[in-house]
Amino acid sequence: MDNKGNISLEIAIILIILILITGIALSLSETGNQKAVRNMVNEHDELLVESVVDNLINNPGNTHDWEGYEKGMAGLAIVNGEGEVIPNSVSYEKLIELNSDYEKYVNRYLFQSKMKSSMELIPQESIISSVKIGNKETSDNIYSVNRIVKCDFYKKYVIKDFLNDGKCNHNHKQNKYDCNYFKIFKGNLRASNYYLLFDESEKYNAKYFIDNTKDRDYESWKNVISDEVYLNDRIDFDSESSAIIFVHIDKPKTKAVLVSVPKDFDKGKLKYDYFRTNECEFILKVWY
Repeated sequence: MDNKGNISLEIAIILIILILITGIALSLSETGNQKAVRNMVNEHDELLVESVVDNLINNPGNTHDWEGYEKGMAGLAIVNGEGEVIPNSVSYEKLIELNSDYEKYVNRYLFQSKMKSSMELIPQESIISSVKIGNKETSDNIYSVNRIVKCDFYKKYVIKDFLNDGKCNHNHKQNKYDCNYFKIFKGNLRASNYYLLFDESEKYNAKYFIDNTKDRDYESWKNVISDEVYLNDRIDFDSESSAIIFVHIDKPKTKAVLVSVPKDFDKGKLKYDYFRTNECEFILKVWY
């Protein structure tokens, strides 16, 4: 082969190499652009998810009309007895209600049907099991947002909390005793069951007795041997239509509550932890 043939071959090889390099560069550029676009989309969705979580735990919503709520979305925040919204909180009742049509209220309204999701409420330092609602996880590529929140379960049924000071008909001093009372009508017993619930830590460490304004018990103290005391059969109306019942405990700041629950209430959930404000981890997971 003469010199002209060698030069032509070298030029051809160089052209092939340049074409390959250009192709690889274009491919890398296209891949980089696609990745950049994908990252932009992911960052946008991550901001959306975090915004949704913060709105859920800070807005009360309305379980009867979430579509008409002024924020335009469902809300899970707790509203206390004074009508004040508790920030960074989750109502168990609202969470369960949200699950009644999760696809509509969450995936469609909050995420515009772009992704699937699930929510989980995990009580901390409590006997209560976690609660999970939403879709089953079907992807390994899941984005999650966690928040520590205040959560209630059945606190709405609490009549009196013995961690708060009450009134006494025996002049017991609040720094040595817990006393509290409630008024009840005969008709209440047909619809509700009344219980005195103690935390497990109070068993065998406290005593209590029950009386009313007319028949004052002479302090016949009973040991707390169960975390659940049924009260309906201990309430004496004394021919009256109503009664004021006092409960006395021989120590201050007892972990105990008086509750009134519906007759069909799940007795397996008659535990102190279900009726106090808990600290929980709230987790929202999303995937495509």
